[in-house]
Amino acid sequence: MADVKRVLERQLSTSWGLLEYHLQRLRDDDLFREPAETHWTMRKVDGRWVADWAEVEPDPVPAPTVAWLTWHIGWWWSTALADLEQREIPRREDVEWPGDAASIVEWFAGIHRAWTVAVAATDRLDEVSMFPWPVEAGLTVADQCAWVNVELMKNGAEIGQALILRRADHQLR
Repeated sequence: MADVKRVLERQLSTSWGLLEYHLQRLRDDDLFREPAETHWTMRKVDGRWVADWAEVEPDPVPAPTVAWLTWHIGWWWSTALADLEQREIPRREDVEWPGDAASIVEWFAGIHRAWTVAVAATDRLDEVSMFPWPVEAGLTVADQCAWVNVELMKNGAEIGQALILRRADHQLR
């Protein structure tokens, strides 16, 4: 499994680097730009940030704001980290979104550091993963780590595309 771990670590480095490129350019005014009439975002409810969510994905799928995408990364990555470290997985509603660009960058850097340490330390890559799939799927902790890398790259690309389109808008020239 040492070879698999090295591949996962290199893959994470690439995914993280691509996301980090966009995070370095992230500004508070990027977070809530509504990309379409039908969109998901973050909303303040009783002093807490709450993510738009549906148990069954709507059709058409709402276009996410950068705010929602950053919450989404923090949510699934922190839950995957909890599972990898064999801690209780937090409920979606309990994952706190920080609400501003600088704090989001700091939040992600902390999860990235913790995830990197946890992957390097784990000897469970061959074990069946409990998250994000049902145990019956038979997928391993190595599959989970690969999924984190792919999901991170996908969400990073979505954030990047949103920022590129926003900056290309004539109003920001």
